[in-house]
Amino acid sequence: MSRQEQRVRPAQTTAFAAQLANADIDLTSVAGPAGPETLLELNPADWGRAAAVAATAGLRFAAVWGEHRPPELLVTTLLAGGDGHLLLRTVLPDSAPQLPSQTPSFPAADRPERHLQDMFGVRFVDHPDGRRWIRHRAWSAKWYPLRREAAIAGTPVAQTAPDRSYPFAPIAGSGVYEIPVGPVHAGIIEPGHFRFQAVGEDVLRLEAHLGYVHKGIEKLAEGRDLAGLARLAGRVSGDSSVVHTWAACQAAEHALGIDVPPRALALRAIFAERERIANHLGDIGAICNDVGFAFAQVQMTRLRELWQRTSAAVFGHRLLMDRVVPGGVAVDLVSDQLTPLHQEAQQLHQEVKSLMPVLLEYPSLQDRLRNTGVLSPANAERLGVLGYLGRASNLQDDLRRDAPYPPYDRLHIEVPAYLDGDIEKRVQVRGDEILIALGLIETLLEKLPEGELQAKLPLPNRECAGLGLVEGWRGETLAYLRLNAQGRVLRYFPRDPSWLSWPALEVLTPGNIVPDFPVCNKSVNGSYSGIDL
Repeated sequence: MSRQEQRVRPAQTTAFAAQLANADIDLTSVAGPAGPETLLELNPADWGRAAAVAATAGLRFAAVWGEHRPPELLVTTLLAGGDGHLLLRTVLPDSAPQLPSQTPSFPAADRPERHLQDMFGVRFVDHPDGRRWIRHRAWSAKWYPLRREAAIAGTPVAQTAPDRSYPFAPIAGSGVYEIPVGPVHAGIIEPGHFRFQAVGEDVLRLEAHLGYVHKGIEKLAEGRDLAGLARLAGRVSGDSSVVHTWAACQAAEHALGIDVPPRALALRAIFAERERIANHLGDIGAICNDVGFAFAQVQMTRLRELWQRTSAAVFGHRLLMDRVVPGGVAVDLVSDQLTPLHQEAQQLHQEVKSLMPVLLEYPSLQDRLRNTGVLSPANAERLGVLGYLGRASNLQDDLRRDAPYPPYDRLHIEVPAYLDGDIEKRVQVRGDEILIALGLIETLLEKLPEGELQAKLPLPNRECAGLGLVEGWRGETLAYLRLNAQGRVLRYFPRDPSWLSWPALEVLTPGNIVPDFPVCNKSVNGSYSGIDL
C-alpha cells in the first residue's frame, strides 16, 4: 500500500462545550493548568455521558489522572481534537469517591481508570473490568498510595506474598491451552506477564499484566524543587529521557509564565530528534533480528552506537539525560561542533536511505513482517494509539504539526502514514521518521539562534499548575504539574504514550502464530517503565 496523504483529526474541541450543552450536561468553564488547553468542570453524574458526547464528536481520549486535595479528589481527563486539547474535570469527596466510567465510550480509558481505582480509591460504577491493575500484594486493601496522607515508604512487610491470584480471563473450548510468559523473561528486559490462549500455534487471545516494578514516581515527586523534578522526569522511561523531562519542564514553565530562550528551545528540539533517531535505529534492528535477519541488527546497532557516542561526546550523555533543565538547557553547542554534526546527519541519511529499501524488499524478511501483527485503522482509532504505531495504521496525530510548540512552530513537519497497519509498515514509518528527523536537525543547526541557555525561574508565591505536551518518539507525551507557593511539587503526573500502545498489542496479536509474538511485541515496543510509575 502506498503512503497516504496527510490528514488531521477533524473533530474540534472548540465546539465541544456547545455539544455538551445540547446534551443537557451542565458545565462550568474554570481556570485550569496554564497552557493552551480549556478546562470544563462537570458534575460527577455527567462524567460518563460527557465521554459519550466526546467520542461521538470524534475527539480522542488522551489521559486521565487524579489529584488528592483533602477533603476532595479531583479527576481530570484530557481530550484531543484537530484544533488542540481540552480538559474535563470533576470533583469528588475523598470519603466515598465514585464516578461513571468513560471506558464504555473510550476503550483507552480502561487501564488508566483502573490505575485511579488502585492508587486513589475511585470506584468506577459501570467499568467493564473491575480487576485491580497496579495494586501490589504488599498494599492493604484500604491503603491508597497516592492519597495525600500515604507515606512514600508505606508499611512494608518482611516478605511480599507472590502475586498468584490475578484473574486472567479464560477461553474455554476443545484444544484450547494457556501459555504463561513472564513476568521474568529470558532476555534483559523489564518484567511483564503475557497470558496466551491458543489452539496449536494459533493465538486466540492475549492478555498482558504489567506493573511489577512500581517505582513510586508520582509520590517521589512530591516536595521536590523543579531541578529535582526534572531529574526524576528524565527517569520515568530511560529511552524517553529528553521528552519526559521536556514535558515536565514545559509544564513548570507554563505554570510560572516563563518564556524559554529561543536557543534553548532549538537545542531541546535537537535533543528530542536525536532521541527519536537513536530509538528508531535500535527498533528497526531489533524487529528484524526477532525474525532471524541479523544483518539489519548489526547495521542498525552500529549506526545507533555511533550516533549515541556523538551525543555523549558533544552533549555529555549517551541518552541525553539531564540535558533539559527547567527554564532551558544545561549544555550548549560551540561553532566548531556544527560542521561535524551536519556531516554526521548527512552520512546517516545516506546510510539509512540505502539500507531501508533492502529491508523493505528482501523476500524472506517480508514473508515474516508483511501482513503480520495487523492493527487496522479502525482499531487504531478506537484505541487512540500514537506515534509510529498509529501512523502505520493511518493515524497521523503529531503535536509538532497539529499543536506546534516552539521551535516546531517555525518548522515544516512531515508526518508519514500508511493504511496497512502491519509490522512492515511500523518498520517503514520508523525509517521515514529517521530521515525526517535528520532534516529537522539540519534545519535547526543552520538556524540556531544566538542567546541565553536558561531563563530565570521566579517563586510563584501562590499555588499554580501547568500542563506540558511534547511529541516524543513514541508519540504525544504529557506532564501535569501543580506547585505550591514556594515552587515545590504538590502533584506530578507523567503520561507516557505506552499507556495507549500496550492494549493495541492485545488486539493485533490474536490471529498470528505464537512464534510471531516476540516480533509483534517489539514492533509495538511499549515502555514497561513508562506506565509502571
